[in-house]
Amino acid sequence: MHDIRKLNVMENIMDENDHIADHVREHMGAHGVLIVNEMGAPGVGKTTTLKNIIERLQTAKPFVIEGDIESDLDTKDLNSLGIAAYQINTFGACHLDAPMIDHKVDEIDFDLEDKERGILFIENIGNLVCPAEFTIGEHVLMLISTVTEGSDKPYKYPLAFEKADIILLNKVDLIPYLDFDEEFFMKGVRALNKTAPVFKVSGKTGEGYAEVAAWLEGRAASLDMHEHHHEHGDDAHHHHE
Repeated sequence: MHDIRKLNVMENIMDENDHIADHVREHMGAHGVLIVNEMGAPGVGKTTTLKNIIERLQTAKPFVIEGDIESDLDTKDLNSLGIAAYQINTFGACHLDAPMIDHKVDEIDFDLEDKERGILFIENIGNLVCPAEFTIGEHVLMLISTVTEGSDKPYKYPLAFEKADIILLNKVDLIPYLDFDEEFFMKGVRALNKTAPVFKVSGKTGEGYAEVAAWLEGRAASLDMHEHHHEHGDDAHHHHE
């Protein structure tokens, strides 16, 4: 009996979360802002990745929401570089949810010029389990994996890889020093996800990030803004290899 009640409560929470996520996605898309949910385990280089992508954006204006259990170190770091970054602390919760994002975007001035596009990067909590279960209103789920984690991650955390719209394999400059089986990794990725492009990047050398930035700006450009009023649609789930 308790299990059934628990299940019902979880279903209600997920339904409410998804409803708010849809609202956030539609509202931000209609105003020309692409939302990117950045996921990855602790230490994969999520903040470094954001810096590298933002540095290479040609047209879109960047904004960042940093999700952390505690502290605001990354937000301060990004702000010091002149990047508009905002903090959410979950104080124990292992993921961000749509109500948190809905509340936070209300505080942000997106000050875009007419027809200008923005990209709101949301760095989720370092975790490959809980964040994969909650949509937060993103148009793009960007998953960061690294060669240092090993090539078995798609097999161990299938949901995150299955849901990803774009996958970044970071720290590729270290491949010569590691026993990383790229073929095994890609086989696992493609068993779960046939379409998401996989970009090999290096936070240290900057390799690959220009292509990632261009791909994201392409997605931002394809937002159907409908003169800032109406639902933008589902932002075409097409992928460019």
